[in-house]
Amino acid sequence: MIDVARRAGVGKTTASDALSGGGRVSSATREAVLTAAAELGYSVNTAARHLRGGAIGTIGIVLPEVVSRSSYYTAFTFGIVTSAAAHDIDVTIVSPSASSGRSRPIRADGLIIGDPVSGDPGLPSLMASGIPIVTQEHLPDDIEGVPDGVIWSSHEAAMLRLLDEIDVTRAQHPALLVAPDATDWSRQLVSGYRRGCAARGLDPVIAPISFEAPWHAVRESTERLLQTNPDTDVIICGPDSSAIEVVAVLGRLGRTVGEDITVVSCVDHPSLPFLTPSITSIDLRPRDSGVACAELLIDLLDGRVASGTDVEFPITVVARESTSQALRVRR
Repeated sequence: MIDVARRAGVGKTTASDALSGGGRVSSATREAVLTAAAELGYSVNTAARHLRGGAIGTIGIVLPEVVSRSSYYTAFTFGIVTSAAAHDIDVTIVSPSASSGRSRPIRADGLIIGDPVSGDPGLPSLMASGIPIVTQEHLPDDIEGVPDGVIWSSHEAAMLRLLDEIDVTRAQHPALLVAPDATDWSRQLVSGYRRGCAARGLDPVIAPISFEAPWHAVRESTERLLQTNPDTDVIICGPDSSAIEVVAVLGRLGRTVGEDITVVSCVDHPSLPFLTPSITSIDLRPRDSGVACAELLIDLLDGRVASGTDVEFPITVVARESTSQALRVRR
């Protein structure tokens, strides 16, 4: 440490603060110290640093159970890990089921909760734990507490833009496949859908499905929707990857996407550009969202931002072939 300080032309305490990320050190001084450390091959003992600072050096992620089959949450998690690694911080995944009634404290300096789900028995104890928490989207109304930071997106506005794309198809009988009140995300989708339908004089059909619905549940819900609402000419798919199964169901039922019915998705998926036709969707930018959540939590832990910070995260609609032309066959 003394050699690093001498080479950078600063005091030992300043060098230590620059390497640990603590203290009030200018960016120029920090860069000079980091350069000197690199030139001398000096490696920071992160374990010792965290012990001295009373920190663990780890942040936790709490995700819905659907994560194991979700490309969205996979990308979201990688975004968090990438950001944390850049700050020399480890990441651990906290099981939602284990977070309720834990007999031991969570060993993390802070938590990121992805899409807090209404009725999750683990959330109340997490919110009361005193651990700094950043949520991706706002808490459901039935969960008490206030997170230290929120990264949120205007899914209601995105739904309205998605309906604008659907207008190109001249569809008149839309249906939304979604868990109506499970999360802030789904609540906003339903609100935007109802607003958009009202503005167009359309009847808003909602096909309820669990937020964590597996593919067989998506299939059953789609089949039930088409049995009870045979005039449906556009299915707006809420759950991640559900559009893939919906397209498969339509094919088995003899429906032709782009001819007598069309499909759009509220969550983009790597396969959607390659389906025939390709599927219009909302790009939630999950990896970048994960980075944003991690950066906000780290800023909170380091005291660079105040508790109660809300940050809007921009999302976009990606128009593809499924909404590129008017439906040619009407049933």
